[in-house]
Amino acid sequence: MRQWTVDAFAAAPFRGNPACVVEPMLKWPSDAWMQRLAAENNQAETAFLLKTDDPARFKLRWFTPALEVPLCGHATLASAHVLLNELALETETVTFDTLSGPLSVRQARELGELYEMDFPAMTPRRIDPPQGLAEALGAAPQEVWAAQFLVAVMANEAEVRALDPDGARLKVISSAATQGRGNVGVCALPDAGAPYDVVSRFFAPGSGIAEDPATGSLHCILAPLYAEKLGRPSLRFHQAYPGRGGDLLCEHRGERVLLRGGAFTVLESRLRIAP
Repeated sequence: MRQWTVDAFAAAPFRGNPACVVEPMLKWPSDAWMQRLAAENNQAETAFLLKTDDPARFKLRWFTPALEVPLCGHATLASAHVLLNELALETETVTFDTLSGPLSVRQARELGELYEMDFPAMTPRRIDPPQGLAEALGAAPQEVWAAQFLVAVMANEAEVRALDPDGARLKVISSAATQGRGNVGVCALPDAGAPYDVVSRFFAPGSGIAEDPATGSLHCILAPLYAEKLGRPSLRFHQAYPGRGGDLLCEHRGERVLLRGGAFTVLESRLRIAP
């Protein structure tokens, strides 16, 4: 089987978030085999696709090096990019059946070379800062919100970029506060003149990832949060992972969020170990 490495939510190659996408299969390998391959790839996510009777519909699962996750934006975008570009699937929209329900991705040619993903919105609730969160982050957030994981609103962009948190402590604090996997997003309004409306980072020790370069699921929370804060549904986000950076155009539509971003194939390989 072939496998591709794709930079997703990227403005250029070697930016955004790399994901591995395995060639679509006729039946699932064992969970243990998929987990071992994801650990071998050692990317934030490896995506596995299963063919269905509909050539434009696939089952999709995502594995980090440590576990299977219920939702992943960048590996969904990468999967659509492989199907539509590397495998020349003759459709503009592909639908994935996932643990988070059906997710559709279309090639938004009117926006240039971007893809548009239709994802569930996760509107957060504001909570009191959990004990120890400021110490674990290394700075005190102005606000803390909770949904699938914690989101800490920081004072400014410089504070977001300077964070060097204690991942083990973040995992414990976030897990206790959300009954989730123990991940934490941080965000702020950017410096004046920035080409984006919100800057963020995402620390995912609960998923076996110290920091994720560009995270679709984070923006399922940030889009409704900042649509309310800034009074407009369409916003430009920049995830400030050191040395890479991811870029997303997001539009909040009630119970859904449209996530738009680019993708670049950087590697094609062939697996020599059969499932």
